[in-house]
Amino acid sequence: MALVSLGALIAGARSGKLVSFPTDTVPALAVRPDRGADIFTLKQRSPDKPLILMAATWQDFLPFLDTNHPELDVWQKTAQQYFAGAITLVLPVSNRGSKLNRGFNSLGIRIPDNQLAIAILQQTGALLTTSANRSNQPPLSRMVDIANEFPDVLALGDGLVSTDQLGSGRPSTVVQWHPEGWVIHRQGSVDFLEVQNTSF
Repeated sequence: MALVSLGALIAGARSGKLVSFPTDTVPALAVRPDRGADIFTLKQRSPDKPLILMAATWQDFLPFLDTNHPELDVWQKTAQQYFAGAITLVLPVSNRGSKLNRGFNSLGIRIPDNQLAIAILQQTGALLTTSANRSNQPPLSRMVDIANEFPDVLALGDGLVSTDQLGSGRPSTVVQWHPEGWVIHRQGSVDFLEVQNTSF
């Protein structure tokens, strides 16, 4: 079991190790963008289920997105409206972004509404993430369970009660950009259209 300090987790993530930390939804299983295959191997996850890129700022996502796209400004305004929060925006990728999820020309991005997660991401840069569980099993919500299930993962212990249920337990709302506009693919804890309509 590997419950580790904040410093050890950040150092491990930077060096390419798998890590786990709380978010606003469920704890994340995360890794450096160039090591995404490690998550698929660990979770026994099908390659047709893409990973989400999590970061602390919009600027951190830009190297992975199609910044020449004519609707980039729309994406940025939408991100400013909903981030940080339980919203995942799925956007067209750059060449670099296309390498994160093989066979996909889009990428889900999210800034979690969790100060600890943001503090970690500020130190590590963007990380590829998913829920901490074996494929097709329920997400684990306690750090002690994550550490027991995945002994090679650096699970955060600093400042947390390892037996606490962390996060809301509800998934993020997934919204993808299409030529005709935004399409909701998964309704999670945030109502995209309702928030959008009441913000103006």
